[in-house]
Parts: sequence; C-alpha cells; structure tokens
Amino acid sequence: MKNEIDSKFILKVFETIRLKGKKKDEAYFLEGVEASTDFDGYTLFMKDALVELSFGFHNQYHFNYEKEEHAEQFIRKLQAIAAL
Repeated sequence: MKNEIDSKFILKVFETIRLKGKKKDEAYFLEGVEASTDFDGYTLFMKDALVELSFGFHNQYHFNYEKEEHAEQFIRKLQAIAAL
C-alpha cells in the first residue's frame, strides 16, 4: 500500500466488527470482512476474499493481496465499516 493506515483506524474497524458483526467460531463477520485474533490476542487479522491484513506488535501491519485495486477496495470496505 502506498498510503499508511492509521493504527487507531484499524483498531476502530476491528472493534466495530466485533461489536456489530456476527460471531462464528472465533471470528466475527460484518459487511464481507472477517475479523479475528491469534491465540493471545496480540495480533489482529481482518480479511475478505482477496485481501488479508494483519496488525500487531508496535502497531505494525501487513497487507497480503495480489492487485493494488483489491487493496483499495478492501480499504473502502473498512472505511464503510468505520462509519457504522
């Protein structure tokens, strides 16, 4: 990603998914985005069908995607969730 993502934004989206989404097993689902954590809760994961975001120690994050346009669409999904 060319633009940096604010850690507060990531945390806000994750919490919105957790509070307003549907829980299935250990993950929460809202607006096509799945949110989960690792076993100790220090690393957060959010993903859709094309993009995965991991966020953890020292507010570091990593996107995994094949095309830049997929990442841009994913960010738009996260922005829409943050606005809920």
